[in-house]
Amino acid sequence: MLYTLITPFTINEEIKKSRFIVNAAPIDHSQHAADFIAQVSDINATHNCWAWKMSNQYRFNDDGEPTSTAGRPILAAIEGQNCDNIVVVVTRYFGGIKLGTGGLMRAYGGSASHCLQQAPLTAIILRHSYHVSCLYNEWPIFENKLKEAQAIIEEQTFDANGTSLRIAITDDKFQLLNEFIANLSRGREQLIRLNQR
Repeated sequence: MLYTLITPFTINEEIKKSRFIVNAAPIDHSQHAADFIAQVSDINATHNCWAWKMSNQYRFNDDGEPTSTAGRPILAAIEGQNCDNIVVVVTRYFGGIKLGTGGLMRAYGGSASHCLQQAPLTAIILRHSYHVSCLYNEWPIFENKLKEAQAIIEEQTFDANGTSLRIAITDDKFQLLNEFIANLSRGREQLIRLNQR
């Protein structure tokens, strides 16, 4: 099970006199991550290191810290907490004591982990999109079945014969709904999987 943040969340930690401010937020697009990083980064801080992850896409940045001592440990913290669709920015204000590469990795990764452990999380429910059509006289029955299956109607259009829909459902509801629409339409209709973005 993967989790994402319900709302943006922030914590502060002090490690060997350096102050670490961790800002985390849910994202659903790489541009949202870039906007959040720009919004919370402090130009007066010593470093603004970050990582984000969305499914199999991810990016991280050490912002001047030694290579792989900040961004990669933040990404590892996101993955270690089973999180996805999340951006984490760790802002460091240097306190005069050098941490060394191992200390930096522990500080950045640890503070990111602490933030995600305390943040309000919610389970990510994976749905896939399908196209389906039905006649006007079939629609009220099919609409009730969609509600039972907790389907999300992403798009709906009407024409002279009936309605055409793009719906999103969880994998466990596919067979039930596909059989239902096939029976309702006497084999005329079935769910057609749409390519994911």
